[in-house]
Amino acid sequence: MAIDLGFRRKALRQLTNEIGCYALCDLDEVPIYVGQSVDGIRSRVNRHLTSARSDIIANRQVDVWEIAYVWAFPVDDRAKIQPLEDALFHSFHKVSPLMNGKVPPVPAVLAVPKPTQRLQVMSQQEIDEKRDPALRLPRQAEHYSQIVGHFLAVKNSREIAVAIDAHFARLQRYHQRLLALSMEVQGDR
Repeated sequence: MAIDLGFRRKALRQLTNEIGCYALCDLDEVPIYVGQSVDGIRSRVNRHLTSARSDIIANRQVDVWEIAYVWAFPVDDRAKIQPLEDALFHSFHKVSPLMNGKVPPVPAVLAVPKPTQRLQVMSQQEIDEKRDPALRLPRQAEHYSQIVGHFLAVKNSREIAVAIDAHFARLQRYHQRLLALSMEVQGDR
């Protein structure tokens, strides 16, 4: 299934362009990447989702196919951005490994505000179709293969290794979801 770019563009126009942090979330609204922007959250997220000058896309860390939601955490002062990104990373990474690659230092305070915006950037029909384990597992396996190939042939780094580990954890979850669909067939025993 192709991404409905018209829906995505229209949704992204509603995203704040204040400075701050953001989380790119998957089809299950689980954060997979936390980033920051000093030139506007909408501008930065747009670059990620269009693969225009985005290291996380170029390095195969994030698969745009999975990004269905964006959470925005604007701030009023640039000095607040890095501590917020660090807190968001460590809060979300505990729940589900992030694709950031680089692990920031643990902040003294893990105060994580609620996002001021939770924006759906993929149509509900597209989300429902892509959640099908028969589509999602092969896509994740293909992406896992791409990031491993990138690691071996292009950029062997600790950051990519961390992202590979996060992708492998997701691959295992999707594998289990697919196996849960198995039915007992007469004569199997």
